[in-house]
Amino acid sequence: MENFEELIKSEKPTLVDMYTTWCTPCRMMSPIIDQLKTDMNETLNVVKIDVDLYKDIAIKYNVRSVPTLILFKNGEPVWRHSGVLPITTLKEEINQFI
Repeated sequence: MENFEELIKSEKPTLVDMYTTWCTPCRMMSPIIDQLKTDMNETLNVVKIDVDLYKDIAIKYNVRSVPTLILFKNGEPVWRHSGVLPITTLKEEINQFI
C-alpha cells in the first residue's frame, strides 16, 4: 500500500482497521466498519488493511492481534483498540478526536 503514509497524514482523521480474512472477530467487525464509513463519511476516512498482505504496516504499528483499530490524526496515532466494538461505542471513542 504505497499511499498509506499519505492517507494517515490527511487533515481528516483516518481510522485504520487492521484485519485478516480468516479472523472471526474481524468478520464481525466488518459491517460495523462499513456502517461507520457511511455514517461518518464527511468527517472520517476509513481504511482497511489486511495484515497478512501488509505485514510491514502491522509491524510498524505494533499490531499483535486482530482486529485492531487505530485512529490517526495528522499522521499520528491518537487512539487504538483491539477487538470488537459496537458502533455506538466506536463512534463515541472517535468523536473525542474529531
